[in-house]
Amino acid sequence: MNDALEEQTAAQAEEQTTGRVTRRSFLSQLGAAGVAATTAPLIATHANAAPTATLEPLTTETVENAIPVNLTINNKPFALTLDPRTTLLDALRETIALTGTKKGCDHGQCGACTVHINGRRINSCLTLAAMHDGDDITTIEGLAGAADPATPDNLHPMQASFIEHDGYQCGYCTSGQIMSAVALLKEPCGPTDADVKELMSGNICRCGAYPNIVAAIQHVRQRA
Repeated sequence: MNDALEEQTAAQAEEQTTGRVTRRSFLSQLGAAGVAATTAPLIATHANAAPTATLEPLTTETVENAIPVNLTINNKPFALTLDPRTTLLDALRETIALTGTKKGCDHGQCGACTVHINGRRINSCLTLAAMHDGDDITTIEGLAGAADPATPDNLHPMQASFIEHDGYQCGYCTSGQIMSAVALLKEPCGPTDADVKELMSGNICRCGAYPNIVAAIQHVRQRA
């Protein structure tokens, strides 16, 4: 440490007496200049930074050829103006903000978007919102109230059974699974697990919770 200090002092003395820049002093000055060049803008930016501004909402563009659509969803009326090509799934998620209905494949192959139309299950990604003007639509958000309007905060028996039997893992498909399972209760279905699997085959669980899903459905069926 002392040797290095003495060498640096000697180099500085040599520069002062001869006017010649040594290799050591050149590298030292270069490093100092680099630090200053990189830190100064950051310090200035931090000093001049204004508080984070609230983002302005995106401008709502007028949809060409939009049509009025009146939907009844979970016993509530919604008067919408939509592009006639809007699917029921997109109307639920993007326009009404009922995001419990999930968009999985968007091709009618996974069942994550299952809702009830007049009591029957349907893939909402495969139907247009305009086709259901005046229909009674139920999503996962309104399932408890549909089961017993007198106690809208209580879970539907199928929801409670899915919890009891651990019929979900990541949960992404769960709303569609439950909506299909509730509709199954009113459909012709044999008593065996294989019968339930057949009628639930349109709902895919990528986590593989099928045994627990079937157990949850059978539990509700047996109680009913």
